[in-house]
Amino acid sequence: MTAAELRSRIIETVSKNGGHLASSLGAVEISMALAEVFDPAVDRIVWDVGHQAYAWKILTGRDESFSSLRRFGGLSGFPNPSESPCDAAVAGHAGVALSVAEGYAAARDLRGSAENVVAVVGDASIVNGTSFEALNNCICATGKVILVLNDNGMSISKPTGSFSRFLGRLISGVKYNRMKAAAERAGHAMRLTFLRRLYHSFESRLKSLFLGNRYFEQFGLRYIGPVNGHDLKALKAAFTVAKEDKRSVIVHVVTKKGKGFAPAEDSPTAWHGVGPFDLKSCDGAPQKPDAEKKRTWSDVFGSALVRRAEKDPRIVALTAGMTDGTGLGEFAAKFKTRFFDVGIAEGHMVSFAAGLAAGGMRPVVAVYSTFLQRAIDHVMHDVAIAKLPVIFCVDRAGAVGSDGVTHQGLYDMAMLRAVPNLVICQPRDAEDMEALLDEALERGGPTLIRYPRGVAPERIELAPERKNASLCIVATGDQYTKAKILGEMFSAEVVQARYIKPFDFEKTESFRKAGLKIASIENGSVACGIGEMIGSDYRFGWPDRFVPHGDIASLEKSCAFDVDSIASALERSGFKKVFKETFNG
Repeated sequence: MTAAELRSRIIETVSKNGGHLASSLGAVEISMALAEVFDPAVDRIVWDVGHQAYAWKILTGRDESFSSLRRFGGLSGFPNPSESPCDAAVAGHAGVALSVAEGYAAARDLRGSAENVVAVVGDASIVNGTSFEALNNCICATGKVILVLNDNGMSISKPTGSFSRFLGRLISGVKYNRMKAAAERAGHAMRLTFLRRLYHSFESRLKSLFLGNRYFEQFGLRYIGPVNGHDLKALKAAFTVAKEDKRSVIVHVVTKKGKGFAPAEDSPTAWHGVGPFDLKSCDGAPQKPDAEKKRTWSDVFGSALVRRAEKDPRIVALTAGMTDGTGLGEFAAKFKTRFFDVGIAEGHMVSFAAGLAAGGMRPVVAVYSTFLQRAIDHVMHDVAIAKLPVIFCVDRAGAVGSDGVTHQGLYDMAMLRAVPNLVICQPRDAEDMEALLDEALERGGPTLIRYPRGVAPERIELAPERKNASLCIVATGDQYTKAKILGEMFSAEVVQARYIKPFDFEKTESFRKAGLKIASIENGSVACGIGEMIGSDYRFGWPDRFVPHGDIASLEKSCAFDVDSIASALERSGFKKVFKETFNG
C-alpha cells in the first residue's frame, strides 16, 4: 500500500467515524518505514500518544477492520496490546513512550534476546517531565534503545541552511555509516585510539554546530537527522542505520501535520481531533453538527471566567496544551500576561498554580478529567495541604466516548474524594456553573468543579417535592436530568448532589428516617463514588472495569446505565412505575 493510498484510507474512515486526523496523516511514512525496517511482531514499537498510529494499524493486519475505528466493538483509536501483538503498549497519554521502551530494552538485555526497541515520540511529548526523566535514565537503564522524534514543527524549531540538510542526509545514510563502522573496527584492530577519538570529537562538534544535536547527545544518545519524514527512502536508510548501531540512537524526523489533506495542512490544530465530516464539501475547518453549535460546558466556563477576570485582576488561567479544548481561547486572547499554557506537563501546571496562589493570585486550572489523573500528587501535596485557593475546572468529567479507555473521564471524583481540604462540586446547568464558579472564587481554599463534554443546558428546573415517595434518587451533574425522568416514572424524590464534598448528609438522612430507600446516579466510577460515600441502597454509574470506546448510547446500554436499564433494575427491586411507558433520557 502506498503512502497516498494509506492517507486516502485514513481520511475516508475518519470522515465517517471521527478521530485524530492531522497527526496520523503526518506519520504515514514513519509507519511505513518502521514496518519495513523492523519486524512488527518481534521488535517492540512503542508509540507516544497513539493518535498518530492509524497507518501503523493498517500496516499491521488491521486494514480490513479499519472501517470500524472508534466504533463500539471496533478498533480502538489508540494502540492497544489486547488488540494486536504489534502494539507494544497502550498509548493514550503523552510523555511515557521512552520510559516504557527503556523497560522493554532493559528486560531484553536481562533475558539476552536481540529484538529492537523503538519509541516514537512527538515534539510536544518530548518536553514532558517523564520524557526528561527517561532521557536522563536512558544510558543507565539499557545499552540500546532507538528514539524516533517526530518533529512536526509544533514545538521544536528546525535546522536551516543547505549544509545542515547535506550533513543530515550524510550522517543518516547507510553507506556512510557502514563505511564509518568498518573504519572504526579497523582503527580498533590497529589500536589507533587517538585518531578515533579525534574523529569522533570532530564529528560531534560539526553536528552540534550545524544540526543542534548537542542537547540529545549530552544524554548519551547518538543523533541522526534531521530526516525528511515524508521521504520513505531516507527514513528507511536512517532507521537501518539506527538499527545497526550498537548505541542508543535518536532519529530526528521532520514531518508536516495533516500531510496530504490540504484543510488539515492549513489548520492542523482544528483537524487534530474531529468528529465525522462531509469529505466532498470540506474545504476548511471541520464544521460542528448543529447540536454542537449550542454552548458547550467548555464555552460556558470560558466566557464566565472572562467576565470575572475583567473585574478581578488576580484571576489567572492555566492549561496543559489544551487552550481551545478547555474553552480558554477568549481568555488567552484578552489576558495574554495572565494566561499560561505549560504544554503537556500537568504535574508542573498544578504546582505552578500553587505558587501563583501562594503569591496572591487566584489561579484557575482548566484540565480534562483524564489528564488531571497525571497530577494527583501535586493536587494533594502542593495545593490541598496548604489550603491554597486553586480552582480546578475539570472538563470531560464523567464523559465517555470514542477515544476509549485512556480518555474516559470517570475517575477524578473517586481519586480525589479522599483528599482533605478539597471541595468538589458539579453543576446541573449553565446557570449553576456560573454560580459555582463565583462560590469557588470567594472560597479561601481549593475547589474542584467537574462538568462533562457536550452541550450545556442553560437552565434545568429542580424537581418538585413528592409526598408519599418510597424512593429518593441522588444524582450528580448531568445525571440530574436522567434522575428527573426516573423521578417522574417512580414518583421519587430527586436530589442534586451539587456539592459532592462536603455533601449534605442531613437531607438524605431525613429521607432515610422517613423510610425511603436511596438510589444514587453518578457520572463517574461506582467504585469509590458518591453512592459508596452516602451508603445508597442502589448504585448506578460506570462499572468497576475499564469502559471501552464507542458512542455514549451504546456504552450506557452495555453498562446498564441508561434510563431503561436503571428503570428495570428499580422495578426488579420492588418499586412500581407510576408511568408504564418507557422514557429515554
